[in-house]
Amino acid sequence: MPKPDLDSAYALSGTDEARKFYKDWADDYDRSFAEARGYRSPAEVARVFRAATRDNEPVLDVGAGTGLIGQELASVEIDALDLSPEMLAVAGQKGVYRDLITADLTGPLDLPDAIYGGVVSAGTFTHGHVGPVCLPELLRITRPGAIFVCTVVPDVYDSAGFGSALARLVAQGRISPVRFHDFAIYDHADDGHADARGLIMEFHRI
Repeated sequence: MPKPDLDSAYALSGTDEARKFYKDWADDYDRSFAEARGYRSPAEVARVFRAATRDNEPVLDVGAGTGLIGQELASVEIDALDLSPEMLAVAGQKGVYRDLITADLTGPLDLPDAIYGGVVSAGTFTHGHVGPVCLPELLRITRPGAIFVCTVVPDVYDSAGFGSALARLVAQGRISPVRFHDFAIYDHADDGHADARGLIMEFHRI
């Protein structure tokens, strides 16, 4: 079986396929992907998050994977949520998360209303992964004023309907207008994704 890689991740289709894929990649993800490519998204999310808030509210890391954002926000009270229990097991070994939550973002979350003061995410809103269907549930479990700092791949922002979904939420008075931060996703990738750029979406729940 071919080793998991970025192109395979972008080609995923459906929850079951993603769960199997990340089960196979969990033990080697940090070395073969994050370190090998100089993956910058978690550090960029943490930078924007710190600049945007001084509150000491509990935060949910959505699509936390192996806990790369948690390592960047080790001083924050933070929980990790991911589809893959194997990825979460790696995250748990880093000792930075308060709780590890295995859940599917495409359905209802077994979490109480208004328990988080922030949501962070890196690499979840991308090709073959999660679309804007999860936004109402994430708003439900966050408090008024909660900050969202999440990456999205630019063409997925359009093709998956993030733009229209966020515009509706703004028009409904449920979130603030979205601020965008452009960044280079990789420091030293050497393939067709070497020059890839990402967007960080920053907004507040109203």
